[in-house]
Amino acid sequence: MKLLFVDIDTLRPDHMGCFGYLRNTTPNMDMVAREGVIFDNYYCSDAPCLPSRASLISGMFGIKNGAVGHGGTAGDRRLEGPGRSFCDSYDMDNFNNIFRRAGMYTASVSTFPERHSSWWFSAGFNETFNEGHRGVESGEAVLPYVLKWLDDNGTQRDDWYLHVHLWDPHTPYRAPMDFGNPFEGDGLAGTWIDDETLESHIHAVGPHSASELNMFDDNENPDLPRNPGKISCRQDLIRVFDGYDCGVAYTDKIVGEILDKLRTLGIYDDMAVIITSDHGENFGELAIYAEHATADHACCHIPFIIKWPGALKGHTDHGLHYSLDLLPTMSDLLGVDKGSRWDGQSFADTLINGTDQGRESLVISQMAHVCQRSARFGDWLYIRTYHDGFHLFDKEMLFNIKEDVHEQHNLADQYPEICARGAKIILDWHDDAMLSSPYTVDPMWTVMSEGGPFHVRGALDLYCKRLEETGRSEGAQELRRRHMHI
Repeated sequence: MKLLFVDIDTLRPDHMGCFGYLRNTTPNMDMVAREGVIFDNYYCSDAPCLPSRASLISGMFGIKNGAVGHGGTAGDRRLEGPGRSFCDSYDMDNFNNIFRRAGMYTASVSTFPERHSSWWFSAGFNETFNEGHRGVESGEAVLPYVLKWLDDNGTQRDDWYLHVHLWDPHTPYRAPMDFGNPFEGDGLAGTWIDDETLESHIHAVGPHSASELNMFDDNENPDLPRNPGKISCRQDLIRVFDGYDCGVAYTDKIVGEILDKLRTLGIYDDMAVIITSDHGENFGELAIYAEHATADHACCHIPFIIKWPGALKGHTDHGLHYSLDLLPTMSDLLGVDKGSRWDGQSFADTLINGTDQGRESLVISQMAHVCQRSARFGDWLYIRTYHDGFHLFDKEMLFNIKEDVHEQHNLADQYPEICARGAKIILDWHDDAMLSSPYTVDPMWTVMSEGGPFHVRGALDLYCKRLEETGRSEGAQELRRRHMHI
């Protein structure tokens, strides 16, 4: 078995052709989708980057593995503790070791472990390559090593697993300028953001709002011309979308070159290919742009495409799945024993027979920019906010994702019974997780006790001053009232 795992940072499904996007951003990945299975309700359990990959690799929710933030205590995975043997069983039972146990040589091309000091990510790889720029590199720096690795190992080894990590859709948007802009002049035909909506977003309060894309200000870096500092008109909005879509399209070009190499080597047709992401990106949802800052559909809904020998082709699955479900799925497909601590549920039979193995509901979490837990069930997304990350969110928000996928109409006051259902889903999930965990503290409360989400920690006065200087003093006043204890 040969398997290529393409790990694309910050990739929204609805900005890919195979998921219905009008722009031709992903022709190479679309081709893989036609040869395999698409999952269109696939979510990371924990967002953003570090928590998502911690859950994928460990097979456990962040509430159990502990890595739910980007800094502080919750930026590290928990230690196994007194029960630890000669080796940490979290590492021995992780995602990468599934392939080792199946007799495959494992390799990774990624800067993620160094970017987040998350060295547990490398456990189980025979070989790793770190380009060295901690996630700000573009695909052209990664591609040469991938192609060389395939030349050296592609046909020489019978069984291998290669993980390739590409960062180009991640903010700041930085696809090489010589790539050009294939979307220039199209004007975002069909966009949901009309002039009235844009105007409301310009006056919204919160980091990465339209008026401060650079988190707490509107500064621009001349070395990053695709990455504006603010959105003050429709042309700025187009520039933001173009910057992101160029990153997606450039990534697709890199993926295409890797796939061409596999075809040249004569191994593509009989091997497996997985294409997915760690999280999505807010583009106006909850009045946030160019950031992955919430526990919502925009941030936690991710693409999943798999081409697998003997599996279905051209099939789309609509069931609800977590990315951590991939661990037991690979275990089943490769005939490897499952780990006792995994929270995932296999969807292997979906791939082979089209069986519906989706969950009734999901709980998705974000603790790096805000502290939120959300329930995804039926057509609904219920969001419960514990720390608003300076966005002035209501404690409870409810959206009909089928009718309002961009989360513009909070229906919590209209449907209290549905809110109650969502709250119960979160409560039951929380109880089950804590009762099956050796730890007695929910890491969300660790984040709260250490000053709140890492990306807003200590920034209240700075941001309130910014709001006052830009005509939003009422927002500053309300933020100070809410967070006066900080």
